[in-house]
Amino acid sequence: MKILLMDLCGAGGTLALAESERQSAVMAASALAPRSAAATLLPAVRQLLAGAGVELKQLAAIAIVHGPGSFTGVRIGVSAAKGLSEGAGVPVVAVSRLAVLASLCPGSGYAVLDAGRGEFYVRSSDGNEAMMTRAELAAALAETPGSLCACESRVAEALAEFNPALAAEPTAADAYALAAQRVEAADFADTAVLDANYLRRADAEMLEKQRAAMAGRVGAH
Repeated sequence: MKILLMDLCGAGGTLALAESERQSAVMAASALAPRSAAATLLPAVRQLLAGAGVELKQLAAIAIVHGPGSFTGVRIGVSAAKGLSEGAGVPVVAVSRLAVLASLCPGSGYAVLDAGRGEFYVRSSDGNEAMMTRAELAAALAETPGSLCACESRVAEALAEFNPALAAEPTAADAYALAAQRVEAADFADTAVLDANYLRRADAEMLEKQRAAMAGRVGAH
């Protein structure tokens, strides 16, 4: 069972080709230069497969790490996975980057990624994912204590009081175990509706927060 894995959630991107029959599953891997995915992703996929002597149609699946992460990178990755799937008739499995990070820190209660603007993408040990402010994450920890796992130094620094473990930044190869489980269970994504895993707050929730902030400023005068 051969799987092509793609992760474009970070500043650059990583690719991997893995085969379950090998003692070391990863056959080949490569990295894309930062902000180059739009131009280099598909040529890099072709080069990776050709170097391993594998044709796209021989794959059991294409696995895409579909976020959360770089909006542009995730969109490019998801679109490429859909295009490759349609062209070769190969199914797609989608894996959360938070789930991959959690797998790098076994036993951690929460996996945390930077969401910008003082917010965080968070996955709890029960598999639920959400975007949280620092205060909301602190409240979650108070209600359900657990250790934190991060892969970004800025997250570790921002949440230093919670003593997060700092793992290496996930790569496409790190998604293999989760992707293989999906393939074995035939848990394939419907490419007609597959989208990026952005974990944005609902517009209504964001509007309510803005109203509350405005009310607070008015009340202070």
